[in-house]
Amino acid sequence: MSSPESDPQEPAAPPGPPGLPAPSFILYFQGAQYVEALRQLTLWAHHVLLPVYGREVTSAAPWCSRWWEHPEAVAQLHGLWLAWMELTGPGSGPSGPANWHRDYLLPVMASLRDPSGPFAGCKPGAHRGKETPPVDLPDPFGPPPTAA
Repeated sequence: MSSPESDPQEPAAPPGPPGLPAPSFILYFQGAQYVEALRQLTLWAHHVLLPVYGREVTSAAPWCSRWWEHPEAVAQLHGLWLAWMELTGPGSGPSGPANWHRDYLLPVMASLRDPSGPFAGCKPGAHRGKETPPVDLPDPFGPPPTAA
């Protein structure tokens, strides 16, 4: 899969630590970079992951047909896809696929399909967005908020 051309108008991903490459994890992306990464992830999920590993949807193993609207699912699936590319692509060792299944696929799918996971409340054909937990102070260890 090829990487998209970078748009000079698009903000770059935040830099990583000095001497290391920029992050490749989808949660660091914005704008067109995020959209293209999500598109590539969706193609892999819909043409590889789900046809092979997408088990039946039940109340004990939910799945949302609009999984891309669940940020936790996007983050977990993107990590799974990055590991897939590293462990099953050209140059990977013969045990790479077995390691991917054991170390990545099984834990991620168990987490996503857990009845209390990100798809809790979603039913086949019925997406329900997950409410974000409340936070009292966005930066409790930062400077105190100024009075308005």
